[in-house]
Amino acid sequence: MTFKRPYSAGLTALAVGLFAATAAYAEPTVNKGDNAWMLTSTVLVLLMTIPGLALFYGGLVRSKNMLSVLMQVFYTVCIVIILWALYGYSLAFTGGSDFIGGFSKAFLIGVTPDSKAATFSADVNITELVYVCFQMTFAAITPALIVGAFAERMKFAAVALFIPLWVTLIYFPIAHMVWYWAGPDAISAALKAVETAADGAAKTAAQAAFETAKTAYTDDAGFVFKKGAIDFAGGTVVHINAGIAGLVGALLIGKRTGYGKDLMAPHSLTMSMIGASLLWVGWFGFNAGSNLEANGGAALAMTNSFVATAAAALSWMFAEWIIKGHPSVLGAISGAVAGLVAVTPAAGYSGPMGAIVLGLVVGVVCLFFCTVIKNALGYDDSLDVFGVHCIGGIVGALGTGILVNPALGGAGIMDYTTGKIADYDFAAQMVSQTWGVGTTLVWSGVGSAIIYKVVDVIVGLRATVEVEREGLDITEHTERAYNM
Repeated sequence: MTFKRPYSAGLTALAVGLFAATAAYAEPTVNKGDNAWMLTSTVLVLLMTIPGLALFYGGLVRSKNMLSVLMQVFYTVCIVIILWALYGYSLAFTGGSDFIGGFSKAFLIGVTPDSKAATFSADVNITELVYVCFQMTFAAITPALIVGAFAERMKFAAVALFIPLWVTLIYFPIAHMVWYWAGPDAISAALKAVETAADGAAKTAAQAAFETAKTAYTDDAGFVFKKGAIDFAGGTVVHINAGIAGLVGALLIGKRTGYGKDLMAPHSLTMSMIGASLLWVGWFGFNAGSNLEANGGAALAMTNSFVATAAAALSWMFAEWIIKGHPSVLGAISGAVAGLVAVTPAAGYSGPMGAIVLGLVVGVVCLFFCTVIKNALGYDDSLDVFGVHCIGGIVGALGTGILVNPALGGAGIMDYTTGKIADYDFAAQMVSQTWGVGTTLVWSGVGSAIIYKVVDVIVGLRATVEVEREGLDITEHTERAYNM
C-alpha cells in the first residue's frame, strides 16, 4: 500500500510560507466522503482477520487444534493494536531515518480529532485518527498470517512472545521503508507557486523554494520508497513479509508429529469456505481502501480485486482438475486467496485486463509451490503461508512493475514534482520492484530467524510430543472447540 503519512512539519511550514506570500495556498481540507469510506474500509480489514482469517485457518487444522488457532489470531490482533497505539504508528510513519521512524508520535502524541493525514491528491486530507486505525488493521493482520505456518505445534507462550517482538523489529521497519513518505501537499504547493509566480524576483524565489521542497520531498521517505518500488496495498509489507517469516518458522520448529504418515486433513472445509469468503469481502477495504479517497482510484482497486480473485480461483481449480482429475473446494478457495494476495500491490496500478492475467498466472504458480515444491523440499508449512502469501506476493509485486505501464492499461505513476504521470521505464521499474522484494525477504527472513531463536531460548518454541498428540486446545487452553 503506497500509504501516505501525515505530512511532515518541515514541509508543511515550507508550503505555508510560500503561499502566505503568494496568497495561493489553501489549507488542505478533510472530505467527509473520504473519511466515511476510510472508516468503512478500516472495519472491513478487521473483518478479514477476525473472523475471516481465524475461520479460514481454523477450518484447515484438525479439530483438536481449532481453538488454538483462533486464540493465536485473536491474541495477535489485540496485542498489535495496543503496540501500534503505543509506538508502532510513530515508528512506521514519522521521519527518522531511511529504515525506521522516531518517537515523536509515541502514545499518539499530537494525534487529535483535528489533525490530518495526506492522501494521493494534493490538498485533500483525511482525519489522522482514521488513518491511524486503518494502518493499525494492516499491522494486526500481517503477523496473524504467520501463525498458519507453524499451526498445531507451537506453544502459545512462544506465540505470545514472538508476535510483539516480530511486529516491533520486522513489521514496523518494513512498513516505514516501503510506505513512508511525506505526502504530496508541500511539493505540489511549491510547484503551484512556481506556476503562478510573476516573472523576475518572485519567479526566482519561487523556483528556489520549489527546489528546496523537491529535495525534502525525495529525502523524507523510506529506503524502499526511495528506490522507486510501488506497492499499492501491501504485497511486500504484508504478504512477502509474513510468508517468509512463516517459512523460516516452519523450518526451525520442525514438522508436526506424524507429518507424512498420519492423516492431517482439514476438519471443516465448510468453516474455511466461510473464512475465505469473509476474506474476499474484507479485502475490498484492504485494496480499495488503500486509495485513501472515495474516487475512481478506489473503483479501479475494487474492480481489480473482483476480477483477479475470480481468475486465480478458476486458474487453481482447473489446473488441479487437469492434474489430479478433480476440482476441490480447498483448491478454489486457496486460489482465491492467492489472487487477492497477488492483486494487492497492483490493485490501484493495473488495468482490469492486466489484473485478470495476473490472477490466472498466480493461481498456477502458487499451486505449483504448494504441491510440487513443498513435497520436493519436504518442509511442513501447515497452511501454506509461504506458498500462497510469499510466492503470491512476489508474483504480484513483480507483476505490478509490468502492469502499471499505461500502454498495458495501467494507471501509471504520478510524479508530484511535475504534476504529471511519469514516463514508464520497464527496466528501471523492475529493478525498483526487485529492491522491494529483496529487501523484505532479507530483513524478514534473517530477522525472523533471530527472533525465533531468542524465543526458543526464553520459553521454548515447540509443544511436547504428548501435548501435540492430544491437541493444543485442551492442553494449552483447557477447552474444546466441539463438545459432542
